[in-house]
Amino acid sequence: MTAIADQMLQRGRRARAAAETIRMAPPEVRTRALHAAAAALRARSDAILAANAEDIARARDNGLSEALIDRLALSPARIAAIADAVAEVAGLPDPLGRETARWTRPNGLDIARVSTPIGVLAIIYESRPNVTADAAALCLRSGNVALLRCGSVCLSSSLAIHAAMVEGLQAAGLPADAVQLVDTPDRAAVGALLTGLEGTVDLLIPRGGKSLVARVQAEARVPVLGHLEGLCHTYVHAAADPGMAERIVLNAKMRRVSVCGATETLLIDRACASALLPRLASALEAAGCSLRGDADSRALVPSIAAANEGDWTTEYLAPVLAVRVVDDLDQAVDHIRRYGSGHTEAIVTEDAQAAAAFLNAVDSAIVMWNASTQFADGGEFGFGGEIGISTSRLHARGPVGAEQLTSYKYVVRGTGQTRP
Repeated sequence: MTAIADQMLQRGRRARAAAETIRMAPPEVRTRALHAAAAALRARSDAILAANAEDIARARDNGLSEALIDRLALSPARIAAIADAVAEVAGLPDPLGRETARWTRPNGLDIARVSTPIGVLAIIYESRPNVTADAAALCLRSGNVALLRCGSVCLSSSLAIHAAMVEGLQAAGLPADAVQLVDTPDRAAVGALLTGLEGTVDLLIPRGGKSLVARVQAEARVPVLGHLEGLCHTYVHAAADPGMAERIVLNAKMRRVSVCGATETLLIDRACASALLPRLASALEAAGCSLRGDADSRALVPSIAAANEGDWTTEYLAPVLAVRVVDDLDQAVDHIRRYGSGHTEAIVTEDAQAAAAFLNAVDSAIVMWNASTQFADGGEFGFGGEIGISTSRLHARGPVGAEQLTSYKYVVRGTGQTRP
């Protein structure tokens, strides 16, 4: 066994040992730990910013794109938002011990389905240091242990954030091993996590680019909660309000181009394209967005560059937007089914019947009517944060918050029944 493999196995064993303590910790103790962690994040803001500056300098030296640097960068406001999110998670209803169903059988058996923690969650992510706090907080709220492995690009920032989370655990008398951060950039650590560390890991959650998720799903020996790329679409229907369409499309693409909820493809009905597409294109281009479109869109807006087949399947994470004119709602839905990643899709329309048809026909994790796809976020859903947007169809789908990080057991109460 290599040194890295042995180190990871020991981490897994410590995580498993801590899992029972966290599972049995009363809700108020876990709440106290979260509030203490939020306070520690605010108190350590300068140290976190200094660590983040180191990460950014290394990233620029290594030629990281500005879109990815935006994901990496912290500021006093962003750190305050991270702390606020942890505090918001502390204020959420405790998801453990809830009876989600209860019934009595004809033989008198009383059967209840009760929410429980999953156990030890290994979360692998890349360039966003805020995930360190989000994942730790959500795991703690849901009674799980977090085994975190960030990308080397954000390691210094994540270590500084992790120190604050551990301070919160210790202030509440909980074991520091309940939130562990792998402190080596060696990629062998990921390979070790994928083995499940001799049964100490219950669930793997990858959060990052397509290649990371594909590797985890292909090689993992434990269950995986998938988060594929955010190839999101906004469809402007013929009955869209022009002003609303402009506001939504501009926000959906340009508010933050580096998030997975950013719209990457604009679909617009032929019936309104000649009047509305030039207006949308002008607003997008004025905001610094480059457009790549099909022949019909280019005929209406000559400044749009020619799109190729690859543009319909590209998560740009940059100020670039693919544009296609569609005949009707059915063609828009067909495009999404063919090219989408199952993340988030939106329709802009004043026609409630068309909206209902779209919301029913599109089977993505999140479907929206008259709202920006950038609302695809656990915080915006009231979850206090998220570990990611699950595009899986099993267990959890959409923003993964504390409630989505629970499983359940059946509690059966009898009065002496025996089975004939």
